[in-house]
Amino acid sequence: MNALLLLLGRAAGLGGLLLCIVAGAARLSGRYYMGNFQLTTLLQAGIAAVVIGCFFLLLALTAREKADRSARSRE
Repeated sequence: MNALLLLLGRAAGLGGLLLCIVAGAARLSGRYYMGNFQLTTLLQAGIAAVVIGCFFLLLALTAREKADRSARSRE
């Protein structure tokens, strides 16, 4: 479960970062649309993906701490 949360967090964060970079670079080149989407919409989607990735990584960290605490309490 922990490995899955780490993988999802890293994938969502990396995808969001790439989406933000693409949207920012296209906007700086003077474009307002990419396909049928406005670039600010793509930028917001990238930011949302980064936030979701952060939540997944936070869940992985807290699950690891809970497992460490339960292992220590058994000893």
